[in-house]
Amino acid sequence: MSIPPPETIRVAHHRVSCDGSGDIPAALGHPRVYLEIDEAGYVDCGYCDRRFVLMGGPADGVLQSQLPDISEGAGH
Repeated sequence: MSIPPPETIRVAHHRVSCDGSGDIPAALGHPRVYLEIDEAGYVDCGYCDRRFVLMGGPADGVLQSQLPDISEGAGH
């Protein structure tokens, strides 16, 4: 059984950025990284594990805990 991502954000574009902010100020997040959503329809931030799901893509509307991690950012 997979653990669901801590936060899932639905987006309209294949290219997104993440700095770990949201409920916390950006200065307390992580370096801004740019992520590319591929044919799987989602990508996870390598720093904070936030998941970005392409609206209307194959992962949109799917139970997120059933999807494997597709991580980008921290090691790329």
